[in-house]
Amino acid sequence: MSTFLTTKQLAERLHYHPVYINQSLKDSVFIEGTHYIRPFGGRKILYLWEAIEEELTRFSKSTAAIPMANGGYCNG
Repeated sequence: MSTFLTTKQLAERLHYHPVYINQSLKDSVFIEGTHYIRPFGGRKILYLWEAIEEELTRFSKSTAAIPMANGGYCNG
């Protein structure tokens, strides 16, 4: 079962400001359909905590990783 979080709840868990999440991380680090959804096609955004947690741990394991457009990482 997935844990859905609002931007404010996610900001509290990650210790970032909600505006930074919406302006800098959304659509660059967090991808729609993978890390967040828009229920019923509306404006409200719900983040999937398990997907974000996996992204955080995956990125922290590879310190010299370069993000690629297809969602993978280059370790070069």
